[in-house]
Amino acid sequence: MSNIWVKKPLSQLLESASDSGKGLKRTLGAMNLVALGIGAIIGAGLFVRTASAAADAAGPAVTLSFIFAAIGCAFAGLCYAEFAAMIPIAGSAYTYAYATMGEVLAWIIGWALIMEYALGAATVSIAWSEYLNNLLGGAIPYEYCHSPLEHVNRVLGSAVSQFPADLLKNAKDGVLLLSDAQLAELPANLQALVQTTSGMINAPALIILLALTLLLIKGTQESAIVNAVIVFIKVAIVLIFIAVGWGYINPANHEPYLIPAGTPGHEGFFKHGWGGVIGGAGIVFFAFIGFDAVSTAAQEAKNPRRDMPIGILGSLVVCTILYILFSHVLTGVANWQEFKLAGKEASVAYAIEKYMLGYEWLATAVTVAILAGFSSVILVMLMGQSRVFYSMSNDGLLPKAFSDLHPKFRTPYKSNWILFVFVGLFAAFIPGDMAGDLTSFGTLLAFVLVSLGVWMMRRNEPNADRPFKTPLVPIVPILGAIICTLMIVGLDKATLLSALGWMALGLLVYFGYSRHHSRLKNS
Repeated sequence: MSNIWVKKPLSQLLESASDSGKGLKRTLGAMNLVALGIGAIIGAGLFVRTASAAADAAGPAVTLSFIFAAIGCAFAGLCYAEFAAMIPIAGSAYTYAYATMGEVLAWIIGWALIMEYALGAATVSIAWSEYLNNLLGGAIPYEYCHSPLEHVNRVLGSAVSQFPADLLKNAKDGVLLLSDAQLAELPANLQALVQTTSGMINAPALIILLALTLLLIKGTQESAIVNAVIVFIKVAIVLIFIAVGWGYINPANHEPYLIPAGTPGHEGFFKHGWGGVIGGAGIVFFAFIGFDAVSTAAQEAKNPRRDMPIGILGSLVVCTILYILFSHVLTGVANWQEFKLAGKEASVAYAIEKYMLGYEWLATAVTVAILAGFSSVILVMLMGQSRVFYSMSNDGLLPKAFSDLHPKFRTPYKSNWILFVFVGLFAAFIPGDMAGDLTSFGTLLAFVLVSLGVWMMRRNEPNADRPFKTPLVPIVPILGAIICTLMIVGLDKATLLSALGWMALGLLVYFGYSRHHSRLKNS
Protein backbone atom coordinates (compact mmCIF):
# COMPACT_ATOMS: atom_id res chain seq x y z
CA MET A 1 0.00 0.00 0.00
CA SER A 2 2.94 2.34 0.53
CA ASN A 3 3.43 2.85 -3.20
CA ILE A 4 0.11 4.72 -3.48
CA TRP A 5 2.00 7.70 -2.02
CA VAL A 6 4.63 7.71 -4.79
CA LYS A 7 5.36 11.25 -6.03
CA LYS A 8 6.06 12.34 -9.56
CA PRO A 9 9.57 13.86 -9.73
CA LEU A 10 9.68 17.57 -10.53
CA SER A 11 12.34 16.90 -13.19
CA GLN A 12 9.95 14.53 -15.00
CA LEU A 13 7.16 17.16 -14.97
CA LEU A 14 9.47 19.83 -16.36
CA GLU A 15 10.64 17.44 -19.07
CA SER A 16 7.00 16.92 -20.10
CA ALA A 17 6.48 20.69 -20.17
CA SER A 18 9.38 21.19 -22.59
CA ASP A 19 8.20 18.51 -25.03
CA SER A 20 5.74 20.44 -27.22
CA GLY A 21 6.45 18.66 -30.49
CA LYS A 22 3.91 15.87 -30.05
CA GLY A 23 1.64 17.28 -27.35
CA LEU A 24 -0.81 20.16 -27.16
CA LYS A 25 -0.14 23.27 -29.26
CA ARG A 26 1.26 26.38 -27.51
CA THR A 27 -1.00 29.09 -28.97
CA LEU A 28 -2.22 31.23 -26.01
CA GLY A 29 -0.81 34.59 -24.87
CA ALA A 30 -1.34 36.50 -21.61
CA MET A 31 -4.51 38.29 -22.77
CA ASN A 32 -5.93 35.02 -24.10
CA LEU A 33 -5.44 33.56 -20.62
CA VAL A 34 -7.02 36.55 -18.85
CA ALA A 35 -9.97 36.29 -21.25
CA LEU A 36 -10.24 32.54 -20.56
CA GLY A 37 -10.36 33.27 -16.84
CA ILE A 38 -13.01 35.97 -17.17
CA GLY A 39 -14.89 33.79 -19.63
CA ALA A 40 -15.09 30.99 -17.08
CA ILE A 41 -15.73 33.19 -14.03
CA ILE A 42 -18.53 35.53 -15.12
CA GLY A 43 -21.55 33.36 -15.81
CA ALA A 44 -24.01 31.35 -13.77
CA GLY A 45 -22.34 32.35 -10.53
CA LEU A 46 -23.02 36.04 -11.08
CA PHE A 47 -26.40 35.94 -12.80
CA VAL A 48 -27.99 33.01 -10.97
CA ARG A 49 -26.13 32.19 -7.74
CA THR A 50 -26.13 35.82 -6.50
CA ALA A 51 -29.91 35.77 -6.11
CA SER A 52 -29.81 32.20 -4.77
CA ALA A 53 -27.28 33.07 -2.04
CA ALA A 54 -29.19 36.23 -1.08
CA ALA A 55 -32.51 34.38 -0.79
CA ASP A 56 -31.19 31.27 0.96
CA ALA A 57 -28.49 32.52 3.32
CA ALA A 58 -27.01 36.02 3.24
CA GLY A 59 -29.72 38.53 2.26
CA PRO A 60 -28.29 41.93 1.23
CA ALA A 61 -24.99 40.87 2.85
CA VAL A 62 -24.36 38.64 -0.15
CA THR A 63 -21.90 41.42 -1.05
CA LEU A 64 -19.88 40.41 2.02
CA SER A 65 -20.20 36.76 0.94
CA PHE A 66 -18.49 37.68 -2.33
CA ILE A 67 -15.72 39.47 -0.44
CA PHE A 68 -15.22 36.50 1.92
CA ALA A 69 -15.11 34.08 -1.02
CA ALA A 70 -12.74 36.39 -2.92
CA ILE A 71 -10.28 36.44 0.00
CA GLY A 72 -10.13 32.65 0.00
CA CYS A 73 -9.75 32.69 -3.77
CA ALA A 74 -6.97 35.28 -3.59
CA PHE A 75 -4.91 33.08 -1.26
CA ALA A 76 -5.54 30.03 -3.44
CA GLY A 77 -4.93 32.07 -6.61
CA LEU A 78 -1.46 33.09 -5.44
CA CYS A 79 -0.66 29.43 -4.84
CA TYR A 80 -2.02 28.42 -8.25
CA ALA A 81 0.08 31.17 -9.88
CA GLU A 82 3.30 29.81 -8.36
CA PHE A 83 2.56 26.25 -9.44
CA ALA A 84 1.34 27.20 -12.94
CA ALA A 85 4.50 29.23 -13.67
CA MET A 86 6.74 26.59 -12.10
CA ILE A 87 5.11 23.47 -13.65
CA PRO A 88 3.53 24.66 -16.94
CA ILE A 89 1.74 21.49 -18.04
CA ALA A 90 -1.91 20.47 -18.32
CA GLY A 91 -3.65 19.01 -15.30
CA SER A 92 -3.83 21.92 -12.85
CA ALA A 93 -4.31 20.87 -9.20
CA TYR A 94 -4.07 17.18 -10.11
CA THR A 95 -0.53 17.63 -11.47
CA TYR A 96 0.54 19.78 -8.52
CA ALA A 97 -0.76 17.21 -6.01
CA TYR A 98 1.07 14.40 -7.87
CA ALA A 99 4.36 16.25 -7.35
CA THR A 100 3.81 17.19 -3.71
CA MET A 101 1.45 14.73 -1.98
CA GLY A 102 1.64 11.47 -3.87
CA GLU A 103 -0.43 9.51 -6.35
CA VAL A 104 -3.49 8.66 -4.29
CA LEU A 105 -4.09 12.28 -3.28
CA ALA A 106 -3.45 13.35 -6.87
CA TRP A 107 -6.13 10.89 -7.94
CA ILE A 108 -8.54 12.20 -5.29
CA ILE A 109 -8.06 15.79 -6.46
CA GLY A 110 -8.37 14.74 -10.11
CA TRP A 111 -11.63 12.99 -9.23
CA ALA A 112 -12.79 16.10 -7.35
CA LEU A 113 -11.99 18.24 -10.40
CA ILE A 114 -14.61 16.25 -12.30
CA MET A 115 -17.12 17.77 -9.87
CA GLU A 116 -15.65 21.20 -10.53
CA TYR A 117 -15.37 21.25 -14.31
CA ALA A 118 -17.78 18.59 -15.56
CA LEU A 119 -20.58 19.39 -13.12
CA GLY A 120 -19.77 23.10 -13.52
CA ALA A 121 -20.37 22.79 -17.25
CA ALA A 122 -23.60 20.89 -16.57
CA THR A 123 -24.83 23.54 -14.12
CA VAL A 124 -24.15 26.41 -16.48
CA SER A 125 -25.72 24.62 -19.45
CA ILE A 126 -28.88 24.21 -17.33
CA ALA A 127 -28.82 27.95 -16.59
CA TRP A 128 -28.25 28.61 -20.32
CA SER A 129 -31.42 26.66 -21.05
CA GLU A 130 -33.39 28.65 -18.46
CA TYR A 131 -32.31 32.00 -19.89
CA LEU A 132 -32.98 30.90 -23.47
CA ASN A 133 -36.55 30.01 -22.53
CA ASN A 134 -36.89 33.36 -20.74
CA LEU A 135 -35.70 35.18 -23.87
CA LEU A 136 -38.22 33.23 -25.98
CA GLY A 137 -41.05 34.08 -23.59
CA GLY A 138 -41.46 30.53 -22.32
CA ALA A 139 -41.95 29.09 -25.82
CA ILE A 140 -40.09 25.88 -24.95
CA PRO A 141 -42.46 23.50 -23.11
CA TYR A 142 -41.49 22.97 -19.47
CA GLU A 143 -41.12 19.23 -20.02
CA TYR A 144 -38.34 19.72 -22.60
CA CYS A 145 -36.19 22.25 -20.74
CA HIS A 146 -36.19 20.83 -17.18
CA SER A 147 -34.95 17.76 -15.35
CA PRO A 148 -37.39 14.92 -14.49
CA LEU A 149 -36.61 15.75 -10.84
CA GLU A 150 -38.12 19.25 -11.21
CA HIS A 151 -41.74 20.34 -11.36
CA VAL A 152 -43.68 23.60 -11.37
CA ASN A 153 -47.07 24.52 -9.88
CA ARG A 154 -48.84 27.03 -12.16
CA VAL A 155 -52.18 28.83 -12.22
CA LEU A 156 -53.08 30.26 -15.63
CA GLY A 157 -55.41 32.90 -17.05
CA SER A 158 -58.60 34.03 -15.34
CA ALA A 159 -58.25 31.44 -12.56
CA VAL A 160 -55.43 33.56 -11.09
CA SER A 161 -57.90 36.17 -9.77
CA GLN A 162 -59.51 33.61 -7.43
CA PHE A 163 -56.37 33.25 -5.31
CA PRO A 164 -55.58 35.16 -2.06
CA ALA A 165 -54.13 38.68 -2.38
CA ASP A 166 -50.85 37.73 -0.65
CA LEU A 167 -50.18 35.25 -3.47
CA LEU A 168 -51.30 37.52 -6.31
CA LYS A 169 -48.30 39.81 -5.75
CA ASN A 170 -46.19 37.05 -7.28
CA ALA A 171 -48.37 36.77 -10.40
CA LYS A 172 -46.79 37.85 -13.69
CA ASP A 173 -48.30 38.06 -17.16
CA GLY A 174 -51.39 36.11 -16.12
CA VAL A 175 -49.38 33.29 -14.54
CA LEU A 176 -49.08 32.52 -10.81
CA LEU A 177 -46.29 30.23 -9.61
CA LEU A 178 -46.73 28.45 -6.28
CA SER A 179 -44.25 26.63 -4.08
CA ASP A 180 -45.17 23.17 -2.77
CA ALA A 181 -45.70 24.65 0.71
CA GLN A 182 -48.09 27.32 -0.62
CA LEU A 183 -49.98 24.71 -2.64
CA ALA A 184 -50.44 22.49 0.42
CA GLU A 185 -52.03 25.37 2.38
CA LEU A 186 -54.72 26.08 -0.24
CA PRO A 187 -58.28 24.78 0.04
CA ALA A 188 -59.24 21.87 -2.23
CA ASN A 189 -61.24 24.00 -4.69
CA LEU A 190 -58.20 26.20 -5.40
CA GLN A 191 -55.81 23.25 -5.54
CA ALA A 192 -57.94 21.89 -8.38
CA LEU A 193 -57.07 25.00 -10.46
CA VAL A 194 -53.33 24.38 -10.16
CA GLN A 195 -51.47 22.69 -13.00
CA THR A 196 -48.42 20.70 -11.87
CA THR A 197 -45.98 19.90 -14.68
CA SER A 198 -42.85 17.74 -14.36
CA GLY A 199 -39.78 17.94 -16.55
CA MET A 200 -38.64 15.18 -18.93
CA ILE A 201 -35.31 16.26 -20.45
CA ASN A 202 -33.34 19.50 -20.72
CA ALA A 203 -32.89 19.55 -24.51
CA PRO A 204 -31.43 23.08 -24.93
CA ALA A 205 -28.66 22.25 -22.45
CA LEU A 206 -27.69 19.24 -24.58
CA ILE A 207 -27.65 21.34 -27.75
CA ILE A 208 -25.24 24.00 -26.40
CA LEU A 209 -22.96 21.28 -24.98
CA LEU A 210 -22.78 19.60 -28.38
CA ALA A 211 -21.98 22.85 -30.21
CA LEU A 212 -19.15 23.78 -27.83
CA THR A 213 -17.73 20.25 -27.85
CA LEU A 214 -17.40 20.49 -31.64
CA LEU A 215 -15.67 23.89 -31.29
CA LEU A 216 -13.18 22.50 -28.76
CA ILE A 217 -12.34 19.59 -31.03
CA LYS A 218 -11.63 22.07 -33.84
CA GLY A 219 -8.87 23.79 -31.84
CA THR A 220 -7.78 25.78 -28.77
CA GLN A 221 -6.91 28.96 -30.66
CA GLU A 222 -10.30 29.04 -32.40
CA SER A 223 -12.01 28.47 -29.05
CA ALA A 224 -9.98 31.31 -27.47
CA ILE A 225 -11.01 33.75 -30.22
CA VAL A 226 -14.71 32.94 -29.80
CA ASN A 227 -14.31 33.23 -26.03
CA ALA A 228 -12.66 36.67 -26.29
CA VAL A 229 -15.57 38.07 -28.33
CA ILE A 230 -18.08 36.68 -25.84
CA VAL A 231 -16.15 38.09 -22.87
CA PHE A 232 -16.21 41.59 -24.38
CA ILE A 233 -20.00 41.43 -24.84
CA LYS A 234 -20.88 40.15 -21.37
CA VAL A 235 -18.51 42.45 -19.44
CA ALA A 236 -19.98 45.42 -21.32
CA ILE A 237 -23.52 44.40 -20.32
CA VAL A 238 -22.51 43.89 -16.68
CA LEU A 239 -21.04 47.40 -16.61
CA ILE A 240 -24.21 48.86 -18.16
CA PHE A 241 -26.41 47.13 -15.55
CA ILE A 242 -24.22 48.45 -12.72
CA ALA A 243 -24.18 51.99 -14.12
CA VAL A 244 -27.92 52.20 -14.85
CA GLY A 245 -29.08 50.15 -11.85
CA TRP A 246 -27.15 52.29 -9.37
CA GLY A 247 -29.77 55.03 -9.81
CA TYR A 248 -32.59 52.59 -8.95
CA ILE A 249 -31.16 51.33 -5.66
CA ASN A 250 -33.70 51.53 -2.82
CA PRO A 251 -31.71 51.89 0.46
CA ALA A 252 -34.56 50.17 2.32
CA ASN A 253 -33.73 46.93 0.51
CA HIS A 254 -30.34 46.89 2.26
CA GLU A 255 -31.87 47.13 5.74
CA PRO A 256 -31.26 45.10 7.79
CA TYR A 257 -28.05 44.21 6.01
CA LEU A 258 -27.65 40.85 7.80
CA ILE A 259 -30.66 38.50 7.99
CA PRO A 260 -31.96 38.75 11.60
CA ALA A 261 -32.11 35.68 13.83
CA GLY A 262 -35.59 34.18 13.92
CA THR A 263 -36.40 34.96 10.28
CA PRO A 264 -38.73 32.15 9.06
CA GLY A 265 -36.86 29.65 6.91
CA HIS A 266 -33.46 30.84 8.18
CA GLU A 267 -33.13 28.95 11.46
CA GLY A 268 -29.73 27.29 10.82
CA PHE A 269 -26.43 28.94 11.76
CA PHE A 270 -25.41 29.32 8.11
CA LYS A 271 -28.79 30.83 7.19
CA HIS A 272 -28.70 34.18 8.98
CA GLY A 273 -26.36 36.80 10.44
CA TRP A 274 -22.62 36.37 9.96
CA GLY A 275 -23.14 32.62 9.64
CA GLY A 276 -25.36 33.40 6.67
CA VAL A 277 -22.52 35.41 5.14
CA ILE A 278 -20.29 32.31 5.35
CA GLY A 279 -23.11 30.09 4.05
CA GLY A 280 -23.67 32.55 1.22
CA ALA A 281 -19.95 32.49 0.45
CA GLY A 282 -20.14 28.72 -0.03
CA ILE A 283 -22.96 29.26 -2.54
CA VAL A 284 -21.47 32.19 -4.47
CA PHE A 285 -18.07 30.53 -4.44
CA PHE A 286 -19.35 28.81 -7.57
CA ALA A 287 -19.08 32.26 -9.16
CA PHE A 288 -15.28 32.24 -8.76
CA ILE A 289 -14.70 28.95 -10.50
CA GLY A 290 -12.69 29.80 -13.57
CA PHE A 291 -9.40 31.41 -12.60
CA ASP A 292 -8.07 27.98 -11.70
CA ALA A 293 -9.23 26.68 -15.10
CA VAL A 294 -6.58 28.97 -16.59
CA SER A 295 -3.95 26.70 -15.03
CA THR A 296 -5.25 23.72 -17.03
CA ALA A 297 -4.16 25.54 -20.20
CA ALA A 298 -0.54 25.93 -19.03
CA GLN A 299 0.71 23.47 -21.64
CA GLU A 300 -0.92 25.57 -24.38
CA ALA A 301 0.53 28.94 -23.23
CA LYS A 302 3.28 30.52 -25.34
CA ASN A 303 5.22 31.87 -22.33
CA PRO A 304 3.73 30.16 -19.26
CA ARG A 305 6.41 31.41 -16.83
CA ARG A 306 5.23 34.99 -17.34
CA ASP A 307 1.69 34.64 -18.65
CA MET A 308 0.15 32.10 -16.23
CA PRO A 309 0.31 34.37 -13.12
CA ILE A 310 -1.08 37.25 -15.20
CA GLY A 311 -3.96 35.12 -16.47
CA ILE A 312 -4.86 33.65 -13.07
CA LEU A 313 -4.55 36.73 -10.86
CA GLY A 314 -5.64 39.26 -13.49
CA SER A 315 -8.95 37.53 -14.20
CA LEU A 316 -9.59 37.07 -10.47
CA VAL A 317 -9.08 40.79 -9.68
CA VAL A 318 -11.28 42.03 -12.54
CA CYS A 319 -14.15 39.70 -11.69
CA THR A 320 -14.06 40.32 -7.93
CA ILE A 321 -14.56 44.06 -8.46
CA LEU A 322 -17.45 43.45 -10.85
CA TYR A 323 -19.06 40.93 -8.45
CA ILE A 324 -19.08 43.28 -5.47
CA LEU A 325 -20.63 46.13 -7.48
CA PHE A 326 -23.13 43.83 -9.23
CA SER A 327 -24.44 42.16 -6.05
CA HIS A 328 -24.79 45.54 -4.31
CA VAL A 329 -26.92 46.87 -7.19
CA LEU A 330 -29.03 43.71 -7.63
CA THR A 331 -30.03 43.48 -3.95
CA GLY A 332 -30.64 47.23 -3.86
CA VAL A 333 -32.94 47.27 -6.88
CA ALA A 334 -35.05 44.29 -5.69
CA ASN A 335 -35.60 43.01 -2.15
CA TRP A 336 -33.68 39.81 -1.43
CA GLN A 337 -36.83 37.99 -0.25
CA GLU A 338 -38.39 38.28 -3.71
CA PHE A 339 -35.66 36.04 -5.10
CA LYS A 340 -37.00 33.12 -3.05
CA LEU A 341 -39.74 32.60 -5.62
CA ALA A 342 -39.93 35.24 -8.33
CA GLY A 343 -36.44 35.98 -9.47
CA LYS A 344 -34.25 32.93 -8.94
CA GLU A 345 -34.30 31.52 -12.46
CA ALA A 346 -33.83 34.87 -14.20
CA SER A 347 -33.18 37.24 -11.33
CA VAL A 348 -31.48 40.04 -13.25
CA ALA A 349 -34.17 40.27 -15.93
CA TYR A 350 -36.83 40.12 -13.20
CA ALA A 351 -35.29 43.02 -11.25
CA ILE A 352 -34.98 45.16 -14.38
CA GLU A 353 -38.49 44.52 -15.67
CA LYS A 354 -40.17 45.15 -12.31
CA TYR A 355 -38.18 48.05 -10.87
CA MET A 356 -36.14 49.72 -13.64
CA LEU A 357 -39.04 51.05 -15.69
CA GLY A 358 -38.05 52.38 -19.06
CA TYR A 359 -35.12 50.00 -19.32
CA GLU A 360 -37.00 46.88 -20.39
CA TRP A 361 -34.68 46.72 -23.42
CA LEU A 362 -31.82 46.21 -20.97
CA ALA A 363 -33.50 43.05 -19.66
CA THR A 364 -33.44 41.60 -23.17
CA ALA A 365 -29.84 42.74 -23.71
CA VAL A 366 -28.83 41.22 -20.38
CA THR A 367 -30.47 37.92 -21.30
CA VAL A 368 -28.68 37.81 -24.66
CA ALA A 369 -25.36 38.69 -22.99
CA ILE A 370 -25.94 36.06 -20.31
CA LEU A 371 -26.57 33.39 -22.95
CA ALA A 372 -23.31 34.34 -24.63
CA GLY A 373 -21.52 34.50 -21.28
CA PHE A 374 -22.77 31.11 -20.18
CA SER A 375 -21.47 29.72 -23.46
CA SER A 376 -17.94 30.90 -22.65
CA VAL A 377 -18.14 29.42 -19.14
CA ILE A 378 -19.18 26.03 -20.52
CA LEU A 379 -16.42 26.26 -23.13
CA VAL A 380 -13.67 26.81 -20.55
CA MET A 381 -15.06 24.21 -18.13
CA LEU A 382 -15.16 21.56 -20.86
CA MET A 383 -11.65 22.52 -21.96
CA GLY A 384 -10.32 22.39 -18.39
CA GLN A 385 -11.84 18.97 -17.70
CA SER A 386 -10.53 17.47 -20.94
CA ARG A 387 -7.01 18.70 -20.06
CA VAL A 388 -7.19 17.14 -16.59
CA PHE A 389 -8.31 13.87 -18.18
CA TYR A 390 -5.47 14.23 -20.70
CA SER A 391 -2.87 14.42 -17.92
CA MET A 392 -4.42 11.61 -15.87
CA SER A 393 -4.50 9.39 -18.96
CA ASN A 394 -0.87 10.17 -19.80
CA ASP A 395 0.00 8.98 -16.29
CA GLY A 396 -1.92 5.75 -16.86
CA LEU A 397 -4.58 6.50 -14.23
CA LEU A 398 -7.30 6.69 -16.91
CA PRO A 399 -7.62 4.70 -20.16
CA LYS A 400 -5.54 5.79 -23.15
CA ALA A 401 -8.58 7.14 -25.03
CA PHE A 402 -8.59 10.23 -22.81
CA SER A 403 -5.15 11.31 -24.08
CA ASP A 404 -5.54 10.44 -27.77
CA LEU A 405 -5.03 13.59 -29.87
CA HIS A 406 -6.82 14.39 -33.10
CA PRO A 407 -4.42 13.73 -36.03
CA LYS A 408 -5.08 17.17 -37.55
CA PHE A 409 -6.20 19.50 -34.73
CA ARG A 410 -4.03 18.03 -31.91
CA THR A 411 -6.88 18.28 -29.40
CA PRO A 412 -7.98 15.43 -27.07
CA TYR A 413 -11.06 14.74 -29.18
CA LYS A 414 -12.01 11.37 -27.69
CA SER A 415 -11.90 12.90 -24.23
CA ASN A 416 -14.15 15.72 -25.49
CA TRP A 417 -16.72 13.23 -26.80
CA ILE A 418 -16.69 11.13 -23.62
CA LEU A 419 -17.05 14.31 -21.58
CA PHE A 420 -20.01 15.42 -23.70
CA VAL A 421 -21.85 12.19 -22.89
CA PHE A 422 -21.07 12.42 -19.15
CA VAL A 423 -21.89 16.13 -18.80
CA GLY A 424 -24.90 15.79 -21.07
CA LEU A 425 -26.48 13.15 -18.83
CA PHE A 426 -26.17 15.47 -15.82
CA ALA A 427 -27.43 18.51 -17.74
CA ALA A 428 -30.40 16.65 -19.18
CA PHE A 429 -31.60 14.86 -16.06
CA ILE A 430 -30.23 16.54 -12.87
CA PRO A 431 -31.47 19.89 -11.38
CA GLY A 432 -29.01 22.80 -11.54
CA ASP A 433 -28.87 23.51 -7.79
CA MET A 434 -27.76 19.96 -6.97
CA ALA A 435 -24.97 19.97 -9.55
CA GLY A 436 -23.90 23.53 -8.62
CA ASP A 437 -23.30 22.79 -4.94
CA LEU A 438 -21.26 19.68 -5.79
CA THR A 439 -19.21 21.85 -8.12
CA SER A 440 -18.39 24.19 -5.24
CA PHE A 441 -17.24 21.24 -3.12
CA GLY A 442 -14.89 19.95 -5.82
CA THR A 443 -13.37 23.39 -6.34
CA LEU A 444 -12.90 24.11 -2.65
CA LEU A 445 -11.20 20.76 -2.07
CA ALA A 446 -8.84 21.50 -4.97
CA PHE A 447 -8.03 24.92 -3.49
CA VAL A 448 -7.27 23.42 -0.07
CA LEU A 449 -4.83 20.88 -1.50
CA VAL A 450 -3.14 23.34 -3.87
CA SER A 451 -2.63 25.79 -1.00
CA LEU A 452 -1.04 23.10 1.17
CA GLY A 453 0.91 21.79 -1.82
CA VAL A 454 2.78 25.08 -2.33
CA TRP A 455 3.99 24.97 1.26
CA MET A 456 5.06 21.32 0.90
CA MET A 457 6.88 22.02 -2.37
CA ARG A 458 8.77 24.90 -0.75
CA ARG A 459 10.02 22.47 1.90
CA ASN A 460 10.75 19.54 -0.44
CA GLU A 461 12.23 21.51 -3.38
CA PRO A 462 13.56 24.75 -1.84
CA ASN A 463 16.00 25.42 -4.69
CA ALA A 464 13.63 24.83 -7.61
CA ASP A 465 13.23 27.65 -10.15
CA ARG A 466 10.12 29.69 -9.31
CA PRO A 467 9.30 32.42 -11.90
CA PHE A 468 6.48 33.58 -9.60
CA LYS A 469 6.57 33.20 -5.81
CA THR A 470 3.58 33.12 -3.50
CA PRO A 471 4.23 35.79 -0.82
CA LEU A 472 4.28 35.15 2.94
CA VAL A 473 4.62 31.36 2.83
CA PRO A 474 3.35 29.52 4.89
CA ILE A 475 0.85 32.19 6.08
CA VAL A 476 -0.90 32.64 2.71
CA PRO A 477 -1.26 28.88 1.98
CA ILE A 478 -2.50 28.14 5.50
CA LEU A 479 -5.07 30.95 5.41
CA GLY A 480 -6.21 29.82 1.96
CA ALA A 481 -6.69 26.25 3.20
CA ILE A 482 -8.55 27.37 6.36
CA ILE A 483 -10.96 29.76 4.58
CA CYS A 484 -11.77 27.24 1.86
CA THR A 485 -12.32 24.53 4.49
CA LEU A 486 -14.77 26.84 6.28
CA MET A 487 -16.73 27.26 3.07
CA ILE A 488 -16.84 23.46 2.63
CA VAL A 489 -18.30 23.13 6.14
CA GLY A 490 -20.86 25.81 5.25
CA LEU A 491 -22.33 23.70 2.42
CA ASP A 492 -25.56 21.84 3.20
CA LYS A 493 -25.47 18.27 4.52
CA ALA A 494 -27.04 16.73 1.41
CA THR A 495 -24.25 18.18 -0.73
CA LEU A 496 -21.55 16.96 1.66
CA LEU A 497 -23.02 13.44 1.77
CA SER A 498 -23.29 13.35 -2.03
CA ALA A 499 -19.68 14.52 -2.33
CA LEU A 500 -18.56 11.86 0.15
CA GLY A 501 -20.29 9.20 -1.94
CA TRP A 502 -18.62 10.54 -5.10
CA MET A 503 -15.18 10.46 -3.47
CA ALA A 504 -15.79 6.89 -2.22
CA LEU A 505 -16.65 5.87 -5.78
CA GLY A 506 -13.42 7.52 -6.95
CA LEU A 507 -11.36 5.46 -4.53
CA LEU A 508 -12.99 2.27 -5.81
CA VAL A 509 -11.97 3.23 -9.36
CA TYR A 510 -8.43 4.04 -8.21
CA PHE A 511 -7.85 0.77 -6.36
CA GLY A 512 -9.70 -1.26 -8.98
CA TYR A 513 -8.01 0.20 -12.10
CA SER A 514 -5.72 3.21 -11.77
CA ARG A 515 -3.28 1.85 -9.17
CA HIS A 516 -2.51 -1.13 -11.40
CA HIS A 517 -2.01 0.94 -14.58
CA SER A 518 0.08 3.77 -13.13
CA ARG A 519 3.00 4.46 -15.47
CA LEU A 520 5.06 5.98 -12.67
CA LYS A 521 4.95 2.80 -10.59
CA ASN A 522 5.28 0.47 -13.57
CA SER A 523 8.15 2.30 -15.28
